[in-house]
Amino acid sequence: MRAQLSLAIIATLLITACSGPAPRPSPPAKTIAQGTPQASEKAVDVVLYALGLIDTGYRFGGKNPNAGLDCSGMVSHIYQTAAGIKVTGSAADIARQARPIERDSLRPGDLVFFNTGKRPFSHVGIYIGDSRFVHAPSSNGKVRIDHLQDRYYAQRFEAARTFFD
Repeated sequence: MRAQLSLAIIATLLITACSGPAPRPSPPAKTIAQGTPQASEKAVDVVLYALGLIDTGYRFGGKNPNAGLDCSGMVSHIYQTAAGIKVTGSAADIARQARPIERDSLRPGDLVFFNTGKRPFSHVGIYIGDSRFVHAPSSNGKVRIDHLQDRYYAQRFEAARTFFD
């Protein structure tokens, strides 16, 4: 129940934060929770922690939010701090450590991988639901939320992985 409530809150916040200039009324929490795939409590904690890092500065090789994060450093830091799961290495290393899942099976807290550096698994983000993910791209220099259907990421999407059951 806590996971459903947390996901409903996250979804409501995303709808509010990501809507256009004219705010749209949010659907009732019950509707959001029913349409959101189940996520474990640890996965919800990962998503909430990731959302708390929005606007953290980017730093190549960064593994600490105070000094800046890169994509793999962000994932490693969040998973260790929020879920107690040790994840290390580059985006490609992380992909090898996690269990492959189908894109249509993505749940909040799962990982999404992209080919952004002309090499497989060169970028990673944390899926937060509603086709959105949190990541630390070098462009614009800050942790942010982007959409899987954005042309740039849709063309470069490689795989989805999970550390959760």
